[in-house]
Amino acid sequence: MIKRHIFRISILVFLFLTVLTIHRDAFAVFSATEKIPYSDFKGLIQQNSLEEVIISPTTIKGILKPEEGQKIKKNITTVKIEDPDLIKELIAHKVKFSATTNGGWGQSLFLLWFIPMIIFLIMMTRIRRGAPGAGLMSIGKSRANLYIDKDTGVTFDDVAGVDEAKEELKEVIDYLQNPQKYQRLGGKIPKGVLLVGPTGTGKTLLAKAVAGEAKVPFFSISGSGFVEMFVGVGAARVRDLFAQAQEKAPCIIFIDEMDALGKVRAASPVSGGHEERENTLNQLLVEMDGFDTKKGVILMAATNRPEILDPALLRPGRFDRHILVDRPDIKGREEILKVHCKNVKLGKGVDIKVIAARTPGFVGADLANVVNEAALLAARVGKDAVGMESFEEAINRVIAGLEKKKKVMSRKEQEIIAYHESGHALVAESVPGADKVHRISIIPRGISALGYTLQLPTEDRYLLTRSELLDRLAVLLGGRVAEEIIFHEISTGAQNDLERATDIAMSMVREYGMSEKLGPMTFHNGRRPQFLELGYRTSRELSEDVSKDIDNEVKKIVFDTHTRVKGILTENKDRLDTLAKLLLEKEVVEGDELRKLISGNVTTQKSPHL
Repeated sequence: MIKRHIFRISILVFLFLTVLTIHRDAFAVFSATEKIPYSDFKGLIQQNSLEEVIISPTTIKGILKPEEGQKIKKNITTVKIEDPDLIKELIAHKVKFSATTNGGWGQSLFLLWFIPMIIFLIMMTRIRRGAPGAGLMSIGKSRANLYIDKDTGVTFDDVAGVDEAKEELKEVIDYLQNPQKYQRLGGKIPKGVLLVGPTGTGKTLLAKAVAGEAKVPFFSISGSGFVEMFVGVGAARVRDLFAQAQEKAPCIIFIDEMDALGKVRAASPVSGGHEERENTLNQLLVEMDGFDTKKGVILMAATNRPEILDPALLRPGRFDRHILVDRPDIKGREEILKVHCKNVKLGKGVDIKVIAARTPGFVGADLANVVNEAALLAARVGKDAVGMESFEEAINRVIAGLEKKKKVMSRKEQEIIAYHESGHALVAESVPGADKVHRISIIPRGISALGYTLQLPTEDRYLLTRSELLDRLAVLLGGRVAEEIIFHEISTGAQNDLERATDIAMSMVREYGMSEKLGPMTFHNGRRPQFLELGYRTSRELSEDVSKDIDNEVKKIVFDTHTRVKGILTENKDRLDTLAKLLLEKEVVEGDELRKLISGNVTTQKSPHL
């Protein structure tokens, strides 16, 4: 506040002194001035109506004699014309005259100082109103939001599905509350804690919960909040942030989206922008080495791209501890759903366990979206509570997009889509390693989905065997093969299926070592960053023979699976026809109805070993 008052007083003093030193000609700028032709100006000289004339390089200004009974003098101006007799005429008519090199010192001072100063003051006022702490005088100040004590409003009760991460962070909380417990034995708390995991898993929420549980000040800022267009600003903000943290110790500094600030430094930056970011990163590294953990300052950061972080950030003594905040399992999803359903009025038939089982792979943000969508859908149709049907539709919306029942399609296209989806479903129920079918639909959804076959796993899986991968590949090819058998023609509808099938086959050969011909080896011909692997995989060139063998093995896997799927659907052509006709009639067929239709008599084939 004191600095702000000093700044305002300085501006006022400057304006006051400038006004006092302005020549009286400056005030002529504000008086009424009439612009006249040069001929009229010469006429005024002949009429003895001029009292004084001021000649500049481009204009001539004249002051008229006041009329009888008036004291106000009128000013006139005209464009200067080369006139050698002008001075003689002014002397002859006893008109005082003078010359100036510009439009008047006072006028120049007004144009060069007053107007820029006014513009500057307006801009400063807008900047200050637009962002607290912004403005020229605070450009090097940290923009971190400070939460004192319980201001974060988040505790571990608000965080679910990440029990292992919570247990790891309880040690940090215990240290902030009881530092002597660790210091008496000579132990040192980690300087930095890095939260890594996919987007939406709750890393930021977890950091706020740590501050809320520890009841200490919490500084929160995004990694991009340090970098500005001005050189040196990022480093200044880092210094200011750590200085504030030392004053508020014990406290927590949290930097979200750390990858925006901590990317790997280039050997030779090609532009000033990269150099400025690297200077900011260098300052962060220096501050992390310099601050004393005994005061209770802990740095936390979150990122979903740890593979691109600079190794200097990840070494011991800086971010000592890396905590994985992974996708929740079925139990974790159930706990997360319970948290988000606290303020939602649920119907009697709602089973949180069933919803958790039907949302494999969903993260906390996805589950929050499902609960919110279900509540909105129920409210839209005027229901008193949110039922299971609302949750089902919400899950379908998140997975496949919004229904497009009014989309006009020809009968021929509907038949192709019905047989395509029936092919996926029958193959999924025929092979042992595929997930069970939950629902089949030929109602268009989202941007490009003309139909879909939804499969749900019966349990969370973290490993897949070779036969299970082949079964999944078979399910993907089921739609295209069904079109071949029924219509003796193929459509563009299988484009995404073929892309995913090819990716599976390529990964089996190049990454998983599942090719008998190439053996237990992996083949990478480029630098591919891997999630949760710090650094890049080693790049090595592949010979033409090896590349050819890889292509042949991928082709063999896909073609053999195609032959296998064709055999399955040919043997079950009657069921394929029945299911497709049922889809054309009802548009949606549930998994239980499908299994009743096939009555468990579909020929099941085991995955061949290629």
